[in-house]
Amino acid sequence: MVIPVILSGGAGTRLWPLSRALYPKQLLPLVTDRTMLQETLLRLAAIEDPGPVCCICNEQHRFLVAGQLHEVAGNVGSIILEPAGRNTAPAAAVAAIDALSKYDNPVLLLLPADHVIRDEQAFAAAVAAGYAAAESGSLVTFGIVPSGPETGYGYIRAKTGDPSATGSYPVLEFVEKPDLPAAERYIKSGDYFWNSGMFLFRADTFLAELDRTSPGMLDWCRKAYENASADLDFLRLDHEAFSSCPSDSIDYAVMEKTSRAVVVPLDAGWNDVGSWSALWELNAHDASDNVLKGDVLLHDVHDSYIHATSRLVAAVGVEGQIIVETPDAVLVASRDRVQEVKAIVRQLQHSGRVEAENHRRVYRPWGTYETVDLAERFQVKRIVVKPGAALSLQKHYHRAEHWIVVKGTALITVGERQITLGEDQSTYIPLGTLHRLENPGRIPLELIEVQTGSYLGEDDIVRVDDRYGRIADTPGADRPS
Repeated sequence: MVIPVILSGGAGTRLWPLSRALYPKQLLPLVTDRTMLQETLLRLAAIEDPGPVCCICNEQHRFLVAGQLHEVAGNVGSIILEPAGRNTAPAAAVAAIDALSKYDNPVLLLLPADHVIRDEQAFAAAVAAGYAAAESGSLVTFGIVPSGPETGYGYIRAKTGDPSATGSYPVLEFVEKPDLPAAERYIKSGDYFWNSGMFLFRADTFLAELDRTSPGMLDWCRKAYENASADLDFLRLDHEAFSSCPSDSIDYAVMEKTSRAVVVPLDAGWNDVGSWSALWELNAHDASDNVLKGDVLLHDVHDSYIHATSRLVAAVGVEGQIIVETPDAVLVASRDRVQEVKAIVRQLQHSGRVEAENHRRVYRPWGTYETVDLAERFQVKRIVVKPGAALSLQKHYHRAEHWIVVKGTALITVGERQITLGEDQSTYIPLGTLHRLENPGRIPLELIEVQTGSYLGEDDIVRVDDRYGRIADTPGADRPS
């Protein structure tokens, strides 16, 4: 049995403004109608005897991840929450510890949640080839057969020639992203593969090697797991222990230091979707080599990627451009400089701007909210509550709220009383009053919320009761209600 481990902790800053810290690229439908996380999960159907899925994700993404997993999979074993990002080696260690607590020394298949693999049968064949090597105690990585001298990927140098009986080659070294002359030499030699970041190994083998190469990391991971707490469908790692763990990749922590590393070649239409230019390459082109998404009008435009999400985008006389529109931001970049988009994200983060963190539409376990207008002392939001869902029982110290139902039925708690509102009805929530909004109906509840007060920040929420277990969250980690 293979236990798939999906690593879903990334932020995807190079795909801003679609990808944001609280809604990163793996949770977006960038190539197909399914999100990248869901495509990764569905891909597992091609491999032989996949076991229950383990997903490692950021605490702040937990409800989005769980919802997307359960939409397409019926065999989710663990959703483990990282209280802080610590790269892939600690995530792999925790997954191995979790697997050994439940199964008889399984083989783990570690997959980033944000890769594209076109040929699922070739992927399955590579996993099958690597399984025998992993069972015999090797640490398997999958090396992408390069299509050219790419400078954006790390490389794996292998001892090529006659492969082993399992179809794998010993790893000689891992190489950082090269310059173009070096990449050309690598391709010419035939000894190098692109580093995919995908791995296959027995749980005990990985932990034994990690104990040898990075014992302190393993100790902290064990403490984080031993002191973890159950939270609804999630396993929440101990915050103090996991935050104390060194941050390192599987490559640096183990694979570069072990004699057990082998590589299985993979030629399956792989792409890590690391930039807007990658999406231009992956999607269907029109007669002028443009990729168009949404409401787009063009005149004399070539070799460009143009993505509109909320309004008409028109372009005239441009070539080799990336244009991405969202309700609160527009990106325009030369296609050959899209790796520099992360510099814009750093500026947003340094300035404390919300555009680095969230979209205008924010997703919560109960539904969504979207800011329609914001000015001094008032804010207008559109709120959608899923059938059967409810916001927390809460109060605010600095704002009052007016709710107007535009679709569905609302069950509202205001202080000691409950009221039911239908379409075109409204109510008022005074400052400091305990209140809750619920949807008792079978269709989504939609309402307009008008906030008034001296402070309208989303950290002005005091939760008294919450069915999603967010009262124990770190303050400000999962705002708003």
